[in-house]
Amino acid sequence: QVQLQESGPDLVKPSQTLSLTCTVSGAAITAAYYYWSWVRQPPAKGLEWMEAITYDGTTLYSPSLKRPATISRDTQKNQFALQLKSVTPEDTDVYCCARLRTDTRVENIDEIDDWGQGTQVTVSS
Repeated sequence: QVQLQESGPDLVKPSQTLSLTCTVSGAAITAAYYYWSWVRQPPAKGLEWMEAITYDGTTLYSPSLKRPATISRDTQKNQFALQLKSVTPEDTDVYCCARLRTDTRVENIDEIDDWGQGTQVTVSS
């Protein structure tokens, strides 16, 4: 059974870079055919898909992102990572990593098969 676990700081200062890592166990992030995604949940709002990296390393980003963002992976550690630059207090959210099959639309949150537990990140000085 695949498990995903987010890690990173819970407090980031405005204008800095928010960096989170998702450690995956029970499945290789290089195994076909999956997207490995980051999803955020703003307070009192619905889930928002942010970005994803595929099993073969292709990266995809939501056109709705308001900040420069990157997704990367370390196949040796079986991890993938989010970087969100120049954050503001609006980026205070719960951030989750997730997995879904590539036979569905990557932004379709309803099709996500597996979730991390999520991590609260606060942007504040």
